[in-house]
Amino acid sequence: MDSLRRIARRPIGCRFFSARTFDPPPYASRRRVVVTGLGMITPLGCGIETTWRRLVEGQCGIRALSPADLKMDSFDEATMMHTFEQLTSKVAAIVPCGNGQGQFDEQPWLQSKDHRAISKFIAYALCSTDEALRDAGWLPTESGKKERTGVSIGGGIGSMPDILDAAQMICEKRLRRLSPFFIPKILINMASGHVSMKYGFQGPNHAAVTACATGAHSIGDATRMIQFGDADVMVAGGTESSIDALSIAGFCRSRALASKYNSLPQESSRPFDCDRDGFVIGEGCGVMVLEELNHAIERGAKIYAEVRGYGMSGDAYHITQPHNDGKGAILAMTRALEQSGLHPNQVDYINAHATSTPLGDAVEANAIKSVFLDHATSGALAFSSTKGATGHLLGAAGSVEAIFSVLAIHHGIAPPTLNLLKPDPLFDDKYIPLSAPKKMEIRAAISNSFGFGGTNASLLFASVT
Repeated sequence: MDSLRRIARRPIGCRFFSARTFDPPPYASRRRVVVTGLGMITPLGCGIETTWRRLVEGQCGIRALSPADLKMDSFDEATMMHTFEQLTSKVAAIVPCGNGQGQFDEQPWLQSKDHRAISKFIAYALCSTDEALRDAGWLPTESGKKERTGVSIGGGIGSMPDILDAAQMICEKRLRRLSPFFIPKILINMASGHVSMKYGFQGPNHAAVTACATGAHSIGDATRMIQFGDADVMVAGGTESSIDALSIAGFCRSRALASKYNSLPQESSRPFDCDRDGFVIGEGCGVMVLEELNHAIERGAKIYAEVRGYGMSGDAYHITQPHNDGKGAILAMTRALEQSGLHPNQVDYINAHATSTPLGDAVEANAIKSVFLDHATSGALAFSSTKGATGHLLGAAGSVEAIFSVLAIHHGIAPPTLNLLKPDPLFDDKYIPLSAPKKMEIRAAISNSFGFGGTNASLLFASVT
């Protein structure tokens, strides 16, 4: 022990700590990371093609809630109806389920041999991953390739209905009927776990849990794992299924949800509009296949875009509200820009986090002005919030909106902000979010995600040069 202390006290310049003692790490220079596969499930539909088409057409995935949507199967009808009546927000962005085109078919996922251990947020992750891997053409069978492929899929809340049912069993003294799969069904990291097990991926197995910034952090963390050489390919994203009595009641009690437009569901999510009064809770999943650039080129993969920057910050202010100065959002975007090596004027589109809350939307809009200055107010920078169409997907929002940003680059279309009828007065004539899709060359795009606890993430994607 004394000898170790003596070594630790040696000055940095001594021979033991000489730069010649160790070779530089094999991945000292940053490796470039690209997007080669996409998969998603949203309230607009199941699959990339359906969701993107409906988004740019200006369609909306928000509808009225019904008592059956609350997932209170273990409660009597009177309790369910009483609960529903007490909710102040009665709209939600719900994934369309069924076996029709663009609908999520539960059968292959929730009725598999492992269905007792799979809740819906896990099923969404499995389905979206399947689409993304097939899109990327990456379904390796060799053990070496599986060892160099990892998974980073996070979530915000987990499976509240299973927790509610378990609590009901305790109240009714039926604890012996509790499923032995209860814990695996509610653990957020089990989305990554099931994907890893299904495909045999033995690279990093990771799950971020950072509220509404989860999807963005999952993609950013996965990018760094490839940059540092932990993997050559990563399956990354966020998933959420929290349309249930407990989740909605909790958000209602915190006065976070929209309630003005219960009778007009498709008008209830209105980012940047004067009549915005809260977010619309939603569900879904977005998954990307990320890949080291040379690895993708060598196998002839289709490349959508490159991940050029990943900025993170903390507000250090309040459990749910950003500071009026928008410092957290400014730091996240600035750090993503610095990492990317791009000038603010080279960013053509921003997919804003804007959830349709009075304070949050205004703070983010002013933060964008602060970072992009004349580029924002000249009319050259396009920005929008796609939550008018999808609602707020919580832990899945960051990954779904990152995919929208990548598709904006790929297709040269900036998607619209729905329900923007009376723009907030903070906008001038040239600095205003898009209310209709805009065809334009998009060389680089930023996707913002901010979460409770003051956690912020900005992802910067760019066309590959």
